[in-house]
Amino acid sequence: MIALSRDAYDDIVYHAYTGGDEEVCGLLAGEYGDGESRVHEVRRAENAAETPQVRYRIDPKEQFEMVEAVESAGLDIVGFYHSHPSGPTVPSETDLGRATWPDRSYVICALDGYPFVGSWRYRDDGAFEQETVTVPDTVATAE
Repeated sequence: MIALSRDAYDDIVYHAYTGGDEEVCGLLAGEYGDGESRVHEVRRAENAAETPQVRYRIDPKEQFEMVEAVESAGLDIVGFYHSHPSGPTVPSETDLGRATWPDRSYVICALDGYPFVGSWRYRDDGAFEQETVTVPDTVATAE
């Protein structure tokens, strides 16, 4: 399960809308857990893909800098997000082929009709497993 704070959920959807017909992408920061992760912050990235209408790619240097900033802030990398401007929230074969962070969440915001946010955990066996997305009134931090 992945719990997105209201602000994180809204940031993902708003970022997807601002991308128009191009995919947007970014990093999810918060508290990572094997069974449940909590997202407190969304860090936007520039889509460096050659064909951003159908692909996303975070530049490795930008991703490294984002990871460093998140970890310096005392947060975990929960996963990544991107949009499918005209497609479903189901990961594509390209999404699967480019996933590299086992047990992290890959959130997809689809804009075909109403915005919908889905999430999949990338497993060690190279497959995605759909996970429940929640947006509680508050996302409590672990103490």
